Amino acid sequence: MKHRSETKRVLLISNFTLFGSGYLDHAESEIRDFLGNVKNILFVPFALYDRDAYASMARERFQKMNYDLTSIHTIDDKSRAMKKTDAIFIGGGNTFRLLKALYDLDLLHSVRRGVDEGVLYIGSSAGAIVAGPTIKTTKDMPIVQPPSFDSLGVVSFQISPHYLDSDPNSTHMGETQEERINQFLEENDTPVVGLREGTMLRIEKDSITLKGNTNARVFRTGNEPIEVEPGASLDHLLSQAAIDEGDQ
Repeated sequence: MKHRSETKRVLLISNFTLFGSGYLDHAESEIRDFLGNVKNILFVPFALYDRDAYASMARERFQKMNYDLTSIHTIDDKSRAMKKTDAIFIGGGNTFRLLKALYDLDLLHSVRRGVDEGVLYIGSSAGAIVAGPTIKTTKDMPIVQPPSFDSLGVVSFQISPHYLDSDPNSTHMGETQEERINQFLEENDTPVVGLREGTMLRIEKDSITLKGNTNARVFRTGNEPIEVEPGASLDHLLSQAAIDEGDQ
């Protein structure tokens, strides 16, 4: 097997719809550039209840970009389909439901191995969260119970999509997203990237670049959060442990 850093290509999108635009409109140019000449995409619709409707929406959107998309929920031999595809797109919705389905259908290893061997990975919202080591930074309700919080681990850091800054004029007294991430860091030593709406992370081999139209916020245990501007490198998030895992 090739070294993971030599083959891994990942695009993590904070949200699949941006205010004032349609489904994936804000990410179209990045998706096109990322996929290049790839034509066949395997879609994972498990984060939403109505998989047929979700797959139909995704298929129509990707057809407009001249890509053929097939939903994995319509295929009997899902592991074989994962081996044959050039790219996988995991859509957003409820992260717990998505992860439980990946466990139930025994797909975690297939997806992880595929990405290690060069299958392109696109994940939006919940699909971005499950790319990390765990789903512990999701804000979704646990409407179902997966066997574990451990997820794909195709990147070595956590994703917190739909990141919202605290509003100093708000009368809401509940926890802010930053406070919740800091609580995560009290118990875990894994970096967290807060992706604001309209932002994306593009991982190409051994580099990570922020894409989109606004900043992201990076959290590390024992450090103040760092603001990262579009176009900036986040290579420091690539831990040696994650890279070495590809050699095992």
